[in-house]
Amino acid sequence: MIAKKISQPALLAALTLIGTLPSLASAQSGDTDLWEFTGKAFDINNDDVLLYEEHHQVEGQCINNIWQPMSHQVDYFKQGEDSAFASKTLSYTESPLRPSLDFRQPEFDERMVIANQEDRQLQITWDTNKGDTKTFTTPVDQNVVGDAGFDNFVRRNWPKIQDDQAIDFRFLAPTRGEHYAFVLEQTSDSRISGDVVLEIRPSGFVTRFLVDPIILGYSTEGALTDYVGLTNIRENEERNYTAHIQYQTETAVSCNLTP
Repeated sequence: MIAKKISQPALLAALTLIGTLPSLASAQSGDTDLWEFTGKAFDINNDDVLLYEEHHQVEGQCINNIWQPMSHQVDYFKQGEDSAFASKTLSYTESPLRPSLDFRQPEFDERMVIANQEDRQLQITWDTNKGDTKTFTTPVDQNVVGDAGFDNFVRRNWPKIQDDQAIDFRFLAPTRGEHYAFVLEQTSDSRISGDVVLEIRPSGFVTRFLVDPIILGYSTEGALTDYVGLTNIRENEERNYTAHIQYQTETAVSCNLTP
């Protein structure tokens, strides 16, 4: 691991993914489903140390037998506690790849709000843990991916992934109001229990030396099983947790996850 990662929290904080858990079934025609799943975040160096849990509720529809998310609520809990210490609300109304969101970490007096404006630009308001507020207006196009929209991006590109193609895209770094060049491709990692192991890493000349890759595991159906890397949850005032998050479904959706 590289000791100095100036851009790492900015580039990857939104990547607590998050996503999708296993399920395949018969086609539905626009009925609303509620998808519930949990993620357990373990210390990157010790899978016996549980850092926190994520509780996900995703409302969506099965359109032409393919899952389409509409809204997404995530609550974060410390072990043994009943009250969430952080929360995130997402809307995929404008785009499944560039959701609007409201992410709050009250313990650090921090809040991130991203409003997707007609899928042409993102209006970002960041109340930082230092007590100031930063705002950005960031133009976007179809190559830009933000936050949990990455999971939808993976599944939309599932045929290319199955063909072992490398996929270029741009990922949003909301704390900088910019998006940066990344690449998604298959890899191998003994820590991952999923059938398909993916790596996302920056492809820019400078950022690739500053940012560690993120490792993801997926089932053969296209459901997220593992996430290894920097999270968007603060460990303290200066840094975020780096964790291995393992996902498990509670209530499955009733259609295919991938085309």
